[in-house]
Amino acid sequence: MEIKKVQEEIVEEFSMFNDWMERYNLLIDMGKSLPLIDPKYKTNEFLIEGCQSKVWLYPQFDGEKIKFTADSDAIITKGIVSLLIRVLSDRTPDEILEADLSFIDEIGLRQNLSPTRSNGLLSMIKRMKTFALVYKNKGE
Repeated sequence: MEIKKVQEEIVEEFSMFNDWMERYNLLIDMGKSLPLIDPKYKTNEFLIEGCQSKVWLYPQFDGEKIKFTADSDAIITKGIVSLLIRVLSDRTPDEILEADLSFIDEIGLRQNLSPTRSNGLLSMIKRMKTFALVYKNKGE
């Protein structure tokens, strides 16, 4: 499914809820369903800098697409990274680098996060795009 379509699905899911407490509960549920990262990757190498809570993000590149797994010690943060994985995992490096993650603003996520969580969100996106850039450059 195209990145745009996945984002549209997420916007639709969040639009079913009017208040942010309900949306936070949806994020929490999404975090609970996130496939866990292998514990051997819960190291400083895969820890995302700039997040208030601990977030580990592991990329697996098969030569064509990158698949991400992640974990966090904070349940809402885990939900946030699960959204990013849903949109960006199983994509080519170019797809990830070119992705316009408009759903973040469309669902009101950025506006409803604390400044530290908002910084963490940006750090997660930056890290995913950095991995994509590294794998793209390896392929050239």
